[in-house]
Amino acid sequence: MSESESSAGYLNMDLLRFTTAGSVDDGKSTLIGRLLYDSKAIFEDQLEAMEKSSKSRGDENVNLALLTDGLRSEREQGITIDVAYRYFATPKRKFIIADTPGHIQYTRNMVTGASTANLAILLVDARKGVIEQTCRHAFIANLLRIQHVVVCVNKMDLVDWDEATYNNIVDDFKKFASRLDNIVEITFIPVSALLGDNIVDKSTNMPWYKGPAMLYHLETVYIGTDQNNVEARMPVQWVIRPHSDKWHDFRGFAGRIAGGVFKPGDQVKVMPSGFESTIKAIHTMDGELEEAFPPMSVAITLNDEIDISRGDMLVKPNNAPEPRQDIEAMICWFSSTKKLAGRGKYILRHTTKEVKALVTEVNYKVNINTLHKVEDDLIFNHNDIGRISLRTSAPLIADSYKTNRISGSFVLIDELTNETVAAGMII
Repeated sequence: MSESESSAGYLNMDLLRFTTAGSVDDGKSTLIGRLLYDSKAIFEDQLEAMEKSSKSRGDENVNLALLTDGLRSEREQGITIDVAYRYFATPKRKFIIADTPGHIQYTRNMVTGASTANLAILLVDARKGVIEQTCRHAFIANLLRIQHVVVCVNKMDLVDWDEATYNNIVDDFKKFASRLDNIVEITFIPVSALLGDNIVDKSTNMPWYKGPAMLYHLETVYIGTDQNNVEARMPVQWVIRPHSDKWHDFRGFAGRIAGGVFKPGDQVKVMPSGFESTIKAIHTMDGELEEAFPPMSVAITLNDEIDISRGDMLVKPNNAPEPRQDIEAMICWFSSTKKLAGRGKYILRHTTKEVKALVTEVNYKVNINTLHKVEDDLIFNHNDIGRISLRTSAPLIADSYKTNRISGSFVLIDELTNETVAAGMII
């Protein structure tokens, strides 16, 4: 195989984005380090630096967590604070990993890291079982519509590879998960991240476990149905109007496909104006395409001259969303310096559109340990999650988050400081 063929094959490989979550010291960073180490996805100089660093810290073994914990404060405290992204590939699939912190005060970091994930790995310490943090992370995964969850029962070596301990954790988690509505598939895997059991290779210490090793599951989990390929959506990010003789009459509408499939000849509707036309061609840097689908970035030309600008959306007439100014949403409050209360005014950024928004009502907060609604304390502080109502200054072309994670999400920005204060999911 030529170099160009192999690079083309790599570019066209399926991509899985996954996030890890768990309580402090459950071994998230060690798990990812082990995954990268055993799948030979790290370079020799990285390994040498890690060995040297582990030695200087007095660690007995090579500390694989150092692969992802890049901040000095993370290394000193032995905890994850920031979201660390790592990239690796096997012959079957490409991966983007978001290693997110487990502390309750970093809930917003987990929400950020998990917002684009197809799959979530929830770590449970075999000695502690399902704890409040486990329930919190499962709730956030459910809120963000991560449909595939792997419950990784780690540190099985510290409970003598006991099957009964593992089964109890499986039963406890299933009881809690029965109250969640978005998770489609839950897979349980007993592992030892420190020793590498059931990470890349099947463990010989747990012959009673008949399921797949972690890497095999990540390579084969089917995520094709996660995208909304029915309702066509393309938020317009930029109008391309080249000033050259060759492209004198070219007017292309560029953006990233957020849902559905677009093909030349398809009837499209421009929202919010409601004008209709047909697709003339779909352009990319590499030439024209016969079809475009998520998450491709393309430029679309139309057969009619229509006034379209940034913030508009191209949709199909048969499943166009209704423009709306009254929004119901679940939000995670990010700001550590400002609080959310009723009648607050913000800038709302939704796909490529920005509008002003007023909080008309704070409905409730969620106690994410018990899943109970909290209706007597309606002021949102750092990391609080709950439901609010908003009124926007202009109509939004939005779907529910359940239908489309891109056109159903938004962020709120403080007008004075430009700080992103919340992330929202439209109901």
